[in-house]
Amino acid sequence: MREFIILTDSSCDLSLEDRQNYGIEYVKMHVSSNGKQYEADLDWKDISFADFYNEMRKGARFITAQVNSAEYKIAFEKYLSDGKDILYIGCSSGLSGSVRASCVTRDELLSAYPNSKIICIDSLTSCMGLGLICITASNLRAQGKTIDEVASWVEENKLKVHQEATVEKLTWLKQAGRISAASAFFGGLLNVKPIFISDEIGANLAVEKVKGRKNSYAKIAERFAQRVENVEHQKLFVVHGDCENDAKDFIEEIKKALPDYLKGTEIQIRRLGPIIGATCGPGTLGLYYFGNGNLK
Repeated sequence: MREFIILTDSSCDLSLEDRQNYGIEYVKMHVSSNGKQYEADLDWKDISFADFYNEMRKGARFITAQVNSAEYKIAFEKYLSDGKDILYIGCSSGLSGSVRASCVTRDELLSAYPNSKIICIDSLTSCMGLGLICITASNLRAQGKTIDEVASWVEENKLKVHQEATVEKLTWLKQAGRISAASAFFGGLLNVKPIFISDEIGANLAVEKVKGRKNSYAKIAERFAQRVENVEHQKLFVVHGDCENDAKDFIEEIKKALPDYLKGTEIQIRRLGPIIGATCGPGTLGLYYFGNGNLK
């Protein structure tokens, strides 16, 4: 059986420790602000995590850019030239064109590497939803599953990954064109907090609107209790956009919803990376887990 690499992109929000522990590589997307270009580095080498979100709080707008075909070619050939196959699991096509660019590159390279295999999968999610899929793929690989078996599992189970997220302010969603200016204005005036999911076509969809930050925690906890499933590969992640204390309060609310289920179960905290963070802004909180497939 040929060795294969699990490759993803900057939207996965996996920490360095995650990537090292699970043997996961990633291709870097890009962000820019005020004419300055940054790699969307998950270890925050170009700009620190705190500085990124502080700049947003002061009014800076970060624009994201996908991975292009030339960058995919460099990344793919790095592994193909070593005789390794590639399982690429990319950011939802509902949010980025990166995965389409990866397929173009795949088709170009397979003629030059006819004995190699490149599988590109549209995860239909992002952030730690994508990270959760990649971690599970790594665990399956460690169990001796082939690249085709792992890819099949991902395709069959990717819509069981649930995202329940909320934002502190609607400012950045408005700037990114995700909501209208009127919605942002009146939402801010009334202290409305939307609950966002990743739907079956991989787009972010507001499914609930509640008044107040604490009420958004309770609503997400309620939705989690209705949808979570006790499955073999279950892991629970909370991500935060530079609001770790809020994340801890958020976790306590989630624990109240299913105390028996969560007894002895760790809810792990991760930092919201630059790609999703540029759209959602500081104060964003998200919960990721395997659920029952009800994405509404």
